Parts: sequence; C-alpha cells; structure tokens
Amino acid sequence: MEAVLYHAEKGNTVRCDLCNHHCVIKDGKRGLCHVRENRSGILHSLVFGRVIAQHVDPIEKKPLFHVKPGSLSYSVATVGCNFRCQFCQNASIAQAPADNGGRISGESATPEEIVKDAHRRGCASIAYTYTEPTIYFEFALATAKAAKPLGIRNVFVTNGYMTREAIEMISPYLDAANVDLKAFSDDFYKTYCGAKLEPVKESLKAMKAAGIFVEVTTLLIPDLNDDPAELEQLAGFIKTELGPETPWHISRFHPSYKLADRPPTPVETLMKARDIGARAGLRYVYTGNVPGNEWEHTFCYRCKEKIIERLGFQVRSRNIENGACAFCGAVIDGIGL
Repeated sequence: MEAVLYHAEKGNTVRCDLCNHHCVIKDGKRGLCHVRENRSGILHSLVFGRVIAQHVDPIEKKPLFHVKPGSLSYSVATVGCNFRCQFCQNASIAQAPADNGGRISGESATPEEIVKDAHRRGCASIAYTYTEPTIYFEFALATAKAAKPLGIRNVFVTNGYMTREAIEMISPYLDAANVDLKAFSDDFYKTYCGAKLEPVKESLKAMKAAGIFVEVTTLLIPDLNDDPAELEQLAGFIKTELGPETPWHISRFHPSYKLADRPPTPVETLMKARDIGARAGLRYVYTGNVPGNEWEHTFCYRCKEKIIERLGFQVRSRNIENGACAFCGAVIDGIGL
C-alpha cells in the first residue's frame, strides 16, 4: 500500500515525513523502521493489514488509568519500530524486521475485521500498542476511522516520535495516548534508543494541544535514567507543558533484550520518583510493575481519598460519580470516568 506523509526528492529518492527521523530513502531501500520501502519513487507500507498481535486486554495494561477504567481494549500491532531501544520489552516483534533481515511477518486482517471483532468482544477501545503505532500509521488510521462510528475509542501506546503532520492527521480519531518519555536526557535517547529527546517533548505538547488525552510512562533503569535531578526536570516538564492533570506512570525495569545483565529497578527508587512527581504538583502519579503497591490506586487530588482501587490490571472498586470524586466532588481528569 502507498504510504502517507512522504515527498519525492531527486533520482527516485523519497523523504519520509511520518516520524522525526525524516528518513531519506533511496530506490529499493527502507527507512529506519524497516517497514516502509521506496519502490521506484513511491513509498510503500509493508505492514498494512499484516497483524502480528491481537489480544483483548484491560485498558489498565496499556497503562491507561484515566480512560474508561475497568474496560476492555482490543490491542493490535504489526512488526517494526522506529526506535532501537536496548531495553525493548517487546523486541521479538518490535525489532523483528531489524533483527531478521527485514522479514515482515503477520496474519492478514482488514481494519473492518479488527473493528468488528473488537465490537463483538465488548471492547470499549482499540489500542495500537506492543510495537510503535507510528510505523503502521496507515493501518492504524484506517482502523481508527472505522471504529469511530461504533463509539469505539482509539488509543496509541507510543514513543511519541511522530511528526506534527502525523498528529494532525490522526487527532480527529485518536482519543488518548500513553507516551513513553523514556528519560529527560538527550544522551540517553541517543545512546539507548537511537533517537532524540526534543521531538518527543514537541509531540507531547502537540498531542495535548490537539485535544488528545495524554498519559506519560517512564521506565526507570538503574543508573541510566533514575537521577533525582533529571526526574525533577521531567516531572516539571509534565506539570508545566502538559498540565498537572497528566497522569505519570513510573515503571519498574526488568532485565530484557540487550540490557539483560542490568538488575531490576529497586522499589525504593520508584517510590522516590513518585514523591518527586507529587512534589512537582502532579495530581496522579503511579508506580508500575510492582503488583499490590499502594500507588497503583487512584487518589483524589483534593481530599486524598482512594477513588479507584486496583489489583494489578483489575479495578476492584470505584468511588467516582459522574466523573467526580464521590467524597468531595472534585472533577477527576480523564475520559469516561
């Protein structure tokens, strides 16, 4: 399928305008994502309708804690990614083309089939997740358009490296996004992700301005992105540029992919980061990958009462009425609360 958001350059070369790598792709070659190929001056998506994963998950697993809590989300993905994160937790599919000579795997599925199955299985949303939805943008966009008339919401779980043009194209159909803000250091992004920090910050601000509800996730890796001063800057950016209503998920690292020799994040480190977020003035700060901890629940930012109780990815109880705290009446930020 012909890709969107690219333009021709000299000699059958094209420049991709989908993500902030802005790959210049020669005839017969692919971009850094390994799933967009230049064929005689026309850029093609190699993954449209090639689904590598289809699952029904709790929306909390994304993690999205403020988008119809307790509902089901139909999760889909294709292979590929525009990052090369050394700590990738889904490397077997996200890095599959890069690690396997460009091989594109997956089962055939149309956007209409995805939406029909999501509706049949009682899903309140479709999540474009597991890998990077930007690289299968055409498929995600077509599916999101088909989902809207049925009242099914659309959510991205993304590294936030898409261009402003891509955000403008998807924003009429995209309700929410959980964006990985992997660190607040350009060196970290360059060394461990093969990317840059600034485009992610700009994408976050553009999503917010477009009316997309944003939640942020930071995976803390020992001695790489857990410096308290850096986390204070990160939390300050969320508060100032995205707003105090933006949920921040601080997630525990477990050894994986090319960082398999690094230890898991101490729980104490997560709790210190949570305190940093709270001191910065963020209303909702969560700690993830630590089942049963106190900060997987949602607390009212005004009266501090527990208003959503969770165990892992399951909602156990709710004290929200018409989108407001049942104890003090404060409006709780999110979608479908």
